[in-house]
Formats: sequence, structure tokens, C-alpha cells
Amino acid sequence: MTDSYLPAHGDDGYRVLHYDLELDYRVVSNRLAGRAVITARATQALARFSLDLGRFQVRDVRVDGRPARFEHRPHKLKIKPERPISYGSAFTVEVRYAGKPTPISGRWGDIGWDELTDGALVASQPNGSPSWFPCNDRPDGKATFLVSVTAPAPYTVVVTGDLISRRRGAGASTWVYERNEPTAPYLMSVQVGRYDVVPLAASGPVVQRAAIPPRLRRLFGHDFARHGEIMSSLSSMFGPYPFHEYVVVVADDDLDDPIEAQGMAVFGRNHVDGRRTHERLVVHELAHQWFGNSLTVADWRHIWLNEGFATYAEWLWSEVSGDLPAAALAARWHAWAASQPSRVIVANPGVDRMFDPVVYKRGGLTVHALRVRLGDEAFFAFVRSWVATYRHQTVTDAQFRAHAAQFASGSLDGLFAAWLDRPALPPLPRG
Repeated sequence: MTDSYLPAHGDDGYRVLHYDLELDYRVVSNRLAGRAVITARATQALARFSLDLGRFQVRDVRVDGRPARFEHRPHKLKIKPERPISYGSAFTVEVRYAGKPTPISGRWGDIGWDELTDGALVASQPNGSPSWFPCNDRPDGKATFLVSVTAPAPYTVVVTGDLISRRRGAGASTWVYERNEPTAPYLMSVQVGRYDVVPLAASGPVVQRAAIPPRLRRLFGHDFARHGEIMSSLSSMFGPYPFHEYVVVVADDDLDDPIEAQGMAVFGRNHVDGRRTHERLVVHELAHQWFGNSLTVADWRHIWLNEGFATYAEWLWSEVSGDLPAAALAARWHAWAASQPSRVIVANPGVDRMFDPVVYKRGGLTVHALRVRLGDEAFFAFVRSWVATYRHQTVTDAQFRAHAAQFASGSLDGLFAAWLDRPALPPLPRG
């Protein structure tokens, strides 16, 4: 099944196993040339299939090394291989393409590859991946990646993944990153800018670094000074950090909101002010590495699982860092939610409201209500078990409820029905 909220994206006739992307990006002209080799396995017999791809000129398509017929209309590349692909067979697709990458425009604004004042960033949630590479664009389409990006020498290139090589040439450098953990296409990201790469935390089991504009080093050093503590706190509550390293990028442009990607978060220069004004967002984006990135929703209607936990992580950090306890923040946001129209069903908010603040805050309140019901010992045992059981997999709301039930002494059906399945706001739990 394709995604219930974005049925025009993705193709359920096959599963991608691996993407090998070779990209050449010219910053001044904002031109991208790419070669994508996609390894997939057919989940049904295929006489034809499709990839999602934006407004590029497609130069050549080959299936298992043989030329294939294709038709490209934004934002769909339809492919007819020379020979049908049998059920269960592994096959490769090679696509060569070029053009000016532009974001995917839609109800959430411009999503995907975006040109900065001096560089580029990628913010693909939920449907922006086709703006820079051909893919099976669905949240449950996790695969591994090898990404090579060539860019002018003055620029630093950061890709979601582990840097395995950097080759310097005449006026350009090629950066090669590997992402071995299964990753949804929307969580892959490329950042290009004139950045300094600096440590994000002095020590610890997780490598933490940042790519930032040189002029922001002092302000950044203050605003992110507690990042090592934040990482330690979240790891103790949720279980080990699920990737090899964590990278923060600060674009030298203003951004409306920070962006999470696999093992990465991207902030705008407006989120760095030397006063830690946005530290809750630092916590929120880091929490997504567990909830959203390692555990990725199988369908966008389950988005509360991402945003509810990331929101509650903000409240937990406030509590452990000596600021307001989570219960006080829950009371504050419950009062706010009570002032909003009761029209959102959190477990299935609808495509137009999937990023509604009510989904975030009521999602956080749902997690708090579960904590009160279970008690701290059982609640944190459940969270760590939930994260460990579904590490690097996709998850659903039904799986969440079933897993939580294993840690409760009585039925949780009433709690979940009240908080997730009905638009009316339940009373704030006390405990």
C-alpha cells in the first residue's frame, strides 16, 4: 500500500534496498547533475514501475544494464524495462539526470532541495526527496545509501551519513558519505555552505560535531554548550543513541523551523542568539533521532509518534536540567490545548493537519498521560523497550499501543481512545 496521506508518492510494486548517488553541484548556477543506481527487489511481477523525481532532464534510464523506455512528467518517472521483472527478483535501475534542483511546492510550502544565499540545504519532510534524487518516496521505504557530492572547493558538504572519503581536485572537492542504517528517503539530506566544522560536545560515546558559519562560533558555543548533557540525558531515558554520530548544521540564512534528518539537525542563523532562546528546539530535534529516524512511522497518519515524543523530550529535559518539571509544562500546554478548537483526532489528523501544533502538544500530553498511568519505572522501561524492539524499523500507532500494554497492570484502551481517537480534550492526569 502507498502512504494514505500521500498516495501519489511511491510505488508498492518493489522495495528499494540501496541507493548509490553520484552528484555534481554547481553553487553559482544552482545546477545539479546526478547518476543514481538503485538496487531493489520486486514485491510483485513488474511490467512497468515508477520512481518519484522532480523537474530534471532525464538523460538515460537502464534496468539491469539494458536501456529502458521511460516517460517523465513532474513528479513521476515511469519506466518500462526491456523484459518484465518477476516477483521476488532483485534488479537495478540507473538514472542519469540534470537540471536546476527546485523544492517541491505544495500545502506545506517549498520542500526539498533549497538554494541558500550562498550554498544549499535539503529539508525533505514529508515529500521533498524527489527534488534531488529519483526514489521510492514513502516513509516506510527504508534503504541504505552511498552518496558522493562534488562541489566547489571553498564549500563544505555535509550529508546524512558517515564521511568515508574526501578527494580534493582542481577547484572542487568530492565528499563521499555512507548511510548503513536503513533510512527513509525524506530523512536523507545534503548541506552545502562555507562552514567551519567544530566539536559539539567535548567527550562521550557519541561523536557530536557541528558545521557553522565562522562568524557564529561564539554565539553557537554558548547556545549549544549543554549539548553533551542533553545527549547523555536523552540516552539514559530512551536508550543508546541509534547512530554513529550526530551533526548539527547552522545555515547562514534564517529558517522558519529547524529540520531533522538521519543523524543530523539543521538550524537557521536565527536560532543562534547567544541566549539559549531555542534550546528546547535543540532537544526536540535530537529526540527525533530516536522517534522519527530510528523508529520511522510506516504511514504519515501516525506522525504523532514522532512529534509527541519529541515534544515530551523538551519537557523531560526541562525537568532534569532544573527548570520546570514535565508536569508543570503538561499543565501549561493542556490549558493551551483547551483553548483550541477540538477538531483534531491525534491518531489520524488528516493530511492538512498533520503538522498542526495541536498534534505536537496533544501528542506530548498523551505521552505524559501514559507516564502518569504507568509510573516512572514502568514508563521508562517501556520507552527503552519500544526504542530497542523497533530500532531502525517502521512503526504504527497500533504497535505502540500493543507494546505499551505489556507494561501496564490494567487496560490502556480507555486512555488511548480518549487521547488519540477522539477530538475532545480529556482532563489533565494528575500524579
